[in-house]
Amino acid sequence: MIPQRAEIARMHAELCSGISDPNRIAILYALSERPSNVTGLTARLHLPQSTVSRHLRILRNSGLVKFERQGREVQYELSDDRVIQALELLRKVLNERISVHSQLLIQETKEVR
Repeated sequence: MIPQRAEIARMHAELCSGISDPNRIAILYALSERPSNVTGLTARLHLPQSTVSRHLRILRNSGLVKFERQGREVQYELSDDRVIQALELLRKVLNERISVHSQLLIQETKEVR
């Protein structure tokens, strides 16, 4: 692979790995509603503080969230709102796949009878 392409592929994979966990996706959706600190996310998502902190670190490293220190607190927000548009597009693809799979199961069930 050409070095530039390899770097772009690496960055793409890093971005995708940021959204490869249901908890991280939930955090991204929560942050799309409003910026928050770890305590706020913990309460809203009903997850342990250590889990939220760990996933926020991964999301920061993936470039999906940014943070700002406000005294002793750290406020997190999305780095780019388009990540939610990307997640919504992936959801549409998933819904279509579920629909097709469901239709295949219905058809198979009718054929078995």
